[in-house]
Amino acid sequence: MDNALFPSKPTARSVLIANERTKLTAMYVNAIAGSIFTVGGLAPIFAVLYTSGPPSLPVPVIVGLAVICWITSGTLHYAARRYLKELQG
Repeated sequence: MDNALFPSKPTARSVLIANERTKLTAMYVNAIAGSIFTVGGLAPIFAVLYTSGPPSLPVPVIVGLAVICWITSGTLHYAARRYLKELQG
């Protein structure tokens, strides 16, 4: 018979490999999300709070960029969680 019409059932090994690849990709995207949150969202605010001189940018700009980084981080985290739904049982 033609394999294109009747694909074979995936083996346990191939399912395990696919699941591990899915988890690795989701973990990578989530790590990027955490990095964006920390470097772009928290570090500039702490830099403004704990330095003695005036900030190099106006505070509303810094807060606005931090909020953008938080939203980007949350979106990437959500995407990683959705990607995990592709895990096979």
